[in-house]
Amino acid sequence: MKRLVGIFILIFLLPLCANAQGSEEFDMDSYLYGHVGDSYEWHITTINGRPVSIPLPVILFSRQGSGFHCFSSSRLEDGAEYEGFRIASGESPYSGKIVETAPDGTESRPWDISITKNVLGLIINSILLVVIVLLTARWYRRHDAREEAPQGGAGLMEMLVMMVEDDIIKECIGEDYKRYSPYLLTAFFFIFLSNLMGIVPFFPGGANITGNIAVTMVLALCTFVAVNVFGNKHYWKDILWPDVPTWLKFPVPLMPVIEIIGIFTKPFSLMIRLFANILAGHFMILGVVAVIFLTAELGPAMNTGLGAVAILLGVFMDCLELLVAYIQAYVFTMLSAVFIGLSRQKPETE
Repeated sequence: MKRLVGIFILIFLLPLCANAQGSEEFDMDSYLYGHVGDSYEWHITTINGRPVSIPLPVILFSRQGSGFHCFSSSRLEDGAEYEGFRIASGESPYSGKIVETAPDGTESRPWDISITKNVLGLIINSILLVVIVLLTARWYRRHDAREEAPQGGAGLMEMLVMMVEDDIIKECIGEDYKRYSPYLLTAFFFIFLSNLMGIVPFFPGGANITGNIAVTMVLALCTFVAVNVFGNKHYWKDILWPDVPTWLKFPVPLMPVIEIIGIFTKPFSLMIRLFANILAGHFMILGVVAVIFLTAELGPAMNTGLGAVAILLGVFMDCLELLVAYIQAYVFTMLSAVFIGLSRQKPETE
């Protein structure tokens, strides 16, 4: 337990404490949303009041007719303006986003395809996942799995793949499961890896990928396409003309309307469930650690006592988040497989 507490302090609390140095008054809002929000730079730490960050590429297409612009985000530090662009202040409706000012003084958003913190984190996680898969495949190319059991990372990957394939995909989809295995396995490992990387508080971890609703929306849209584009005739018959009394279908199509609404609520629930659970987990851990900073003005004794409690509770919450990272990947994959399986059902024959 002592070793676990020490590891937690080294990899989690020290970077956060360093980030809090140099601030006379602890700002809870900027502390919380600064860690879970997106940004045009990757903040590493703060040393002697000076932030240490990795500037990221800013790529914009102006709505004012000046075309494409590409430059480093360091050009926009401390509210500076560069080539007519700046990061909007907190009072602006576009707070935290890059805006350009029209000749009449109004602000507008350019087409923004910048490499932000979350985008870079998404790229890093995707590359890391590809590397893990390729290393696992290399083991199988060099060994005969019928005579030698995989060890280490290859063994872990085999266990996870078999679990997802046998316990989720086959059980939920049925005989047509191989058609959907590549997508569902990719979704599981991407979500699981992104959840784990989000817990790591230092570069290249810490990006709030699956706690970003845009990412979970794209994942849910992929499930939506897999369900509705590849659904069979029986699936669409149950939606448009279900086996219920005729008065529930005509002249008022009550049941078809409910079923059509269900087409959209299912992926919406996938999107919100993953986003909300991961974001809430980040807030809970950050909130526990914030106790150390919030009690700093209450004196050494109170700060030490509550800080120790915060450390112990933070260790527990961090371990809990490891479990949540797996559970959320499992639940998203399972529900996606269930929805796909429902779209592939065949009519019952007497």
